[in-house]
Amino acid sequence: MPELLKPLRDQIDAIDAELLKLVNQRAALAQKIGDIKRKNNNIIVAYRPEREAQILTHIEKQNPGPLSNAHIQRLFTEIMSMCRALEHSIRIAYLGPSGTFSEDAVLKKFGHAVTLVPCDSIDDVFRAVEFESADYGVVPVENSTEGAVGRSMDLLLMSPLLICGEVQLPIHQSLMSQDIDLKDIRKVYSHPQSLAQSQQWLRLNLPQLSSSAYIHTNSNSEAARLVATDPFAAAVGNKRAAELFGLTVRAESIEDDPRNTTRFLVLGRQFVDPSGKDKTSLALMTHNRSGAIYHILEPLAKHNVSMSRLESRPLRTGLWQYVFFIDLEGHEQDANVTSALDEIRQKAAFLKIFGSYPVS
Repeated sequence: MPELLKPLRDQIDAIDAELLKLVNQRAALAQKIGDIKRKNNNIIVAYRPEREAQILTHIEKQNPGPLSNAHIQRLFTEIMSMCRALEHSIRIAYLGPSGTFSEDAVLKKFGHAVTLVPCDSIDDVFRAVEFESADYGVVPVENSTEGAVGRSMDLLLMSPLLICGEVQLPIHQSLMSQDIDLKDIRKVYSHPQSLAQSQQWLRLNLPQLSSSAYIHTNSNSEAARLVATDPFAAAVGNKRAAELFGLTVRAESIEDDPRNTTRFLVLGRQFVDPSGKDKTSLALMTHNRSGAIYHILEPLAKHNVSMSRLESRPLRTGLWQYVFFIDLEGHEQDANVTSALDEIRQKAAFLKIFGSYPVS
């Protein structure tokens, strides 16, 4: 056996040495790019969403296997993250503390070579980026099971920030507690979205609990922290939180829909150039007249622009007034999207474009 393995291991060693050399060559080029940017305008914009999306798309098209595209994407995300940090160490605000699904979304999108800025609320994430204590923010905007995250949508209307990217994260909920029988659990802490995503499992497996026993927290990680001090409580959330707070995972994947996915938005202050496969997000209000929403969206069909999302939400400043949140396929600089938006702008009572960015 050893004589059969040694030639293969020698080949692996040679390839590892070549990989090391090439990765450092790439890193040196990233440093040069940073130096050029500093000499020209003293402003470092290390994160270029459109460029990173193009790199990942190009790499996936070239991938012959046996590694899957998902594995290749994770590998190159980390390589880009480390090279990006040589240009400028970027700070990412998210709904914390550590151990939340929001943190997972940050790491999936940006890799581990970033400075994490945990925040107590979605409002604080927006404020951190607006006041430049963070370069970017990551917030949840919709879940495949429970729908829109209303607070994120409301803040988008009020904030000057732009959407720079998106992340689709599969969400797998776990039940965690101290060492206690399930029948002895008296309360469950969790974020409202996680409780809603797991309500059938909880009802079947914790029949002793009334509705008042489910207690809402700002984050799943905060729920796990509370359970660490309460021997008769459990938390629902990311199983990484169990590791952080010394809890036992009692059950995994308790979400009611196994395809449960949350979409997160990347918020920043920069305009994103076209990547070749983009999405444009906006909000609008119609005039109060018959068939208003039909007529205001008519330019989309006229200019062959596909709409991937349409959702209405009450406007908090007026009674029975609604804002329509829309996602379009394409970049706002694309000729057909530009033409459609110009016509919609003339018809709308209000129009705000949140930004164009690469499709996740």
